[in-house]
Amino acid sequence: PMPRITDTPPPAVCARLDTLRAHLDARIPAKELERNLLIATWNIRAFGNLTRKWEAGAGDSPKRDLADVRYIAEIISRFDVVAVQEVKANIRALRDTMKVLGNNWSMILTDVNRGSAGNGERMAYLFDSRRVKLSGLAGEIVVPKEWLDEVEQDALREQFMRSPFAVGFRSEQTTFLLVTLHIKYGKSSKERVSELKGIARWMRDWASDINAYDHNLIALGDFNIEERGDLLTETFLSEGLHIPPALQADEVTRSIFNEDKFYDQIAWFDNQKGVAQLAMPFLQGGNFDFVTPLFDPAETTKQGFSFKLSDHYPLWAEFGLVRPGS
Repeated sequence: PMPRITDTPPPAVCARLDTLRAHLDARIPAKELERNLLIATWNIRAFGNLTRKWEAGAGDSPKRDLADVRYIAEIISRFDVVAVQEVKANIRALRDTMKVLGNNWSMILTDVNRGSAGNGERMAYLFDSRRVKLSGLAGEIVVPKEWLDEVEQDALREQFMRSPFAVGFRSEQTTFLLVTLHIKYGKSSKERVSELKGIARWMRDWASDINAYDHNLIALGDFNIEERGDLLTETFLSEGLHIPPALQADEVTRSIFNEDKFYDQIAWFDNQKGVAQLAMPFLQGGNFDFVTPLFDPAETTKQGFSFKLSDHYPLWAEFGLVRPGS
């Protein structure tokens, strides 16, 4: 019979899972009841179909197999909420990931972005329902028509190529709103300025609204910003969003191929421009390097490996939960 994702893996996969767990134990903080919250963002390359074998063969497509999904699920399991970009129309690998994570995990995802620009992608949140619950708000971002006159002509005429996806969550007594983004890459970074500025302006307006649903507003995802310089400053940072220094450090790389790319971000407002700052204290954050424990150049190229796991590292942040009255 065809192997299932919940079967006991072959010994080689079990051994690699043990190695991966040891790396995760050393690098990702443990989940502590009523004390912390672990939020991550991960662009999982072309996260769609999978080959239902423990090891995909030379003639198999896609190359992502059951072993890869077990590794992906193990990494995701260490966090409370993970925003996932590049989920495809076919959600077979995602479904298998959820089976491994088990009944305590839930997901919420958007429909597929139609049209070539959207690349047939969805946005998803996977969350550990023992630690985090939906607070009741979910929606895609649409920019008011009046703003379109203020940004470059045509820049936002089609709205966003992939609508940012906002979902409210609650952990203990703390509620927070996540907005996940996957910004279009475009031919040049200049093409991204108006879209990024539009999203940042929308978020600032929402966050500063006195009747806003929630002030713990966190933007995360693939901003497709390559360097850490002007583009980020001109767009998100100019609207008052803050990226903690811990996530801007040189060693916190985003791409498995190029250490100088800083596509993925986790950001929030930091008491500037009239926007209330995050009520949850930021404790620490970083990336997670899965290449070291899992990549074997004798088996595949790094490019081939990126289609099995991903070309992006997960980026994570740990927050402290604020107890009422504390």
